[in-house]
Amino acid sequence: MKALLLHGKNEWRDMKVEDFEKPISNKGEVVVEVHAAGLNPVDYKTATGWNPNWKTPHILGLDVAGIIHEVGEGVIGWQKGDRVVYHSDFNKQGGFAEYGVTTAHTISRIPDSITFEEAAALPTAGYTAYQALFRKLPMNAIDVILIHGGAGGVGGFAIQLAKYAGKTVISTASEPNHDYVKSLGADYVIDYRNENVKERVMEITNGRGVDAVLDTVGRDSATASLDMIAYNGHIAHIAGKPDYDHIKPFTKVISYHEIALNAIHHQNDRIAERDLAKMGDEFLALVEQKQISPLLERVISLDEVPQALVELSERHVKGKIVAKIK
Repeated sequence: MKALLLHGKNEWRDMKVEDFEKPISNKGEVVVEVHAAGLNPVDYKTATGWNPNWKTPHILGLDVAGIIHEVGEGVIGWQKGDRVVYHSDFNKQGGFAEYGVTTAHTISRIPDSITFEEAAALPTAGYTAYQALFRKLPMNAIDVILIHGGAGGVGGFAIQLAKYAGKTVISTASEPNHDYVKSLGADYVIDYRNENVKERVMEITNGRGVDAVLDTVGRDSATASLDMIAYNGHIAHIAGKPDYDHIKPFTKVISYHEIALNAIHHQNDRIAERDLAKMGDEFLALVEQKQISPLLERVISLDEVPQALVELSERHVKGKIVAKIK
């Protein structure tokens, strides 16, 4: 098969499409003919720092949509020709290739009304947002939520999900992206470059602060957000934990929620792994019902992936970029 190959640490900018051995299914797995694969910051980040579990050459790409090509021993409920999407284990070969392999109990069926490209835009960013809001945060106790990085993938999905849940949403984004972020459902958008985010949050909430924060930016942003959270509030973080010592104990009683979607694959916990498929099913249903946009901004070729990852690394891409494989 053809695959985009990574030959060494930090060489992701130089990846090229080459011949590679087609995968086979082991017990409980399916081989998928890849039609589309989504791009994510984790692709260039892990390739820059390297993963000791990888063998070279390695194939990046965690978000895969396609058609089942081969069903492994013991797989029930799936057959060749089924349209599926999955979030793959970053310890294994990924989806920037003509074929991929994954565990059958973690895949979701793509409704006929959703394209492969739309489906491939969802898993990493969409399921992360979904996990944060509907698996970790007590949404029934939250009225106002601050979502950092609203123009990005996780932030964009989280805004839509929070609005679907009936919440007031405050988001941060650079000024050129304000209209886009508002179109996703944000009630207030703060220009983090030119405005004092804390002052604006406290102004919007009449000095109380928000009930919850979803931080998609990093440790410094997460730590600064602690001052914007109301008593008994919550913070979910995906890009670095806040400094817990920033808040004096027994004062604001903030709850902290670590979000690490790919860790599901590494716990030997079948219940947690099956939840990937369940989240996918629930998310795809919302997309099918037009409650959630897949945020698909651009479709590229497999050869164009390295340059698109460079754009992602510069942190000014809005929405999702997907590679069309077939």
